[in-house]
Amino acid sequence: MNAPISNTFYSSTLRPTYDPNWSVNPVLLSHFSKFFFLPTLVLGLLGGCRHPESAPEVVVYTALDREFSAPIFEEFTERTGIRVRPKYDSEASKTVGLVNLIMNERERPRCDVFWNNEIINTYRLEDEGLLQAYRSPVGEEYPAEYRSPEGTWYGFAARARILLVNRDLVSEADRPTSIRDLADPKWSERVGIAKPLFGTTASHAACLFATLGSESAEEFFHKVAENARIYPGNRQVAQAVATGQIAFGLTDTDDAMVEIEAGMPVEIIYPDQEPEGLGTLFIPNTLTMIEGCRHPEAARQLIDFLLSPEIEARLAEGPSAQIPLHPGSQAAVRVATPQQKKAMSPAFAEAADVWERSAQYLRTLMGGS
Repeated sequence: MNAPISNTFYSSTLRPTYDPNWSVNPVLLSHFSKFFFLPTLVLGLLGGCRHPESAPEVVVYTALDREFSAPIFEEFTERTGIRVRPKYDSEASKTVGLVNLIMNERERPRCDVFWNNEIINTYRLEDEGLLQAYRSPVGEEYPAEYRSPEGTWYGFAARARILLVNRDLVSEADRPTSIRDLADPKWSERVGIAKPLFGTTASHAACLFATLGSESAEEFFHKVAENARIYPGNRQVAQAVATGQIAFGLTDTDDAMVEIEAGMPVEIIYPDQEPEGLGTLFIPNTLTMIEGCRHPEAARQLIDFLLSPEIEARLAEGPSAQIPLHPGSQAAVRVATPQQKKAMSPAFAEAADVWERSAQYLRTLMGGS
């Protein structure tokens, strides 16, 4: 009669790590392998194969600031069980850095969803054939001007390009009214702009090249480069205005609202509101699914979640004070909307077409890559 099976046999058999000193009685193995050992081994292997499905994930490249997007990703995970793996970019190179990364990864995409904080580079990715169409049910509820006819991208949660003014440094009568005031010599070294090679400032520049024509746009930016202080990003511009380093600067409403709600002596001016003026540029966030992505089903779920009126409301009512575009939004809006101000005709598709020309000129003018 064989010796009793010890507890060591069970603990060793079920032990997940490999032990080179582990052995069993060969007689016991012959009796039990068919009914115990081999099925256990097979189940263990199958369990290893099932692991990715038991812990689904989605990879998001996002240019939206971490403090605004991270809590939303956490809530998505809590609701769906899908882990979000975000990749952020720096304030100075956001959007452009992520877009270049997506282009470089075209043969083996790592990104599933691209949450862009602007739209022109989304058009560029579309032109490169890097976006996968997805007809989001909630996305189709957005106005036609904020979604792709092919279902390759959806725009939501906009921001405005505004002038932020320090009230202590600029009298009411002397307040700027146009982006052209950035080039006025009377404000020399007292105004600021983010380096127009990245983010919404680069998008704004491309829109000006498309709207004004290359010659007029180049003349404008040449004067700005001589007149203004150049900062790494829009946040730094807003902070410089708030702390009195400059009198006013061009930035986004989300960065401006951070300073306003911190009690700093600043206010927003929506530029170029005269009848003949360009109008204020409103730039939406955009959501896209990347062609050939590894987690398409999780990507679709995340896109639907982010496009929901609930999330737009959170972005509108949160620190970034973004502007909801969904017609069913009931959010309390803290900044002006395109319906309340004269909006610049964006010509986003045309801006994407002149992107390389504007970027090349501005790199030469202001330096950078």
